[in-house]
Amino acid sequence: MKRIRVWLCAALLGLLLILTACVDPILTPQIVATPVADTPTPVPPTMTPSPTPEPQAALVNGQPILLADYEREVALYVESMAAAGQDASTDEGQDALAQGRALVLEMMINQVLIEQAAQSAGVTVGDEDLDATIQTLREETGEEAFQQWLTDQGMSLEEFRVRLRSDMIATQMANRAVEVVPTHSEHVHARHILANSDEEARQILSQLQAGDDFVSLARTYSQDTSTRDTGGDLGFFPPGILTSSEVEAAAFALQPGQFSDVIQSSMGYHIVQVVERVPDMEIDPENVRLLREKASRDWLEGLRAAATIERFVASTP
Repeated sequence: MKRIRVWLCAALLGLLLILTACVDPILTPQIVATPVADTPTPVPPTMTPSPTPEPQAALVNGQPILLADYEREVALYVESMAAAGQDASTDEGQDALAQGRALVLEMMINQVLIEQAAQSAGVTVGDEDLDATIQTLREETGEEAFQQWLTDQGMSLEEFRVRLRSDMIATQMANRAVEVVPTHSEHVHARHILANSDEEARQILSQLQAGDDFVSLARTYSQDTSTRDTGGDLGFFPPGILTSSEVEAAAFALQPGQFSDVIQSSMGYHIVQVVERVPDMEIDPENVRLLREKASRDWLEGLRAAATIERFVASTP
């Protein structure tokens, strides 16, 4: 039973969290931030009457997400909270439950959007592939455990087939979204100095223009504690990796040895220096992963931006 639950989490929750997560490396591409679930669009504070006789949680481009299906997914989320030792009756538990309800609804909306995109693209999962996957699960868990898991989930075999088919289609669509990510790309090796104010950054810039050493100034003045000790070294990185698009754009506009003017970003005020440029370099596997996650997110965000989404449930119980 655990094997089935883990597989489903990997196929559905894992995939959709990757697609909706705001996963960004911090300024240095060697360090990866923890994925954070995408903030859902605010929902009404109370239940709104469903526009059809059958209660609905949402409409996605006119396609309903039934309230009963949504509440079943929420119930599974509550079970996972209990399994993790979190008491839903506490204030902290209630906050986690509210966040979970919102996340479940957004994930279900994403799933519908992915299925609609798959239908438009002609992407399907045939019965043969579906049956083979189910047979593998049965063999790995044992038939008795498999049937017990279905019972525990309140799910028939046919309902499981529907869910599994959706998960497999979503995986195919995610794979399509990341096909554009290359394995080789131009790279730059850059450094930066981060200051708290424009005035401070310009004082540092004047010292650079007078001939002072960039590395020494970075070690003395940079507010980026993750790179300060190494003289502001960002290492080699391809386009699309840095959190700060302003810093990245400046780096790719410079030639080796050149440094930028003061650049403002959400982090502060930067001065960037390029150490080396390589026109074609293999992208580090971790950076490939980050670029694929970004490609997936961008693709899904495009689907959401073009969609008409109506929500009829609140995130609070």
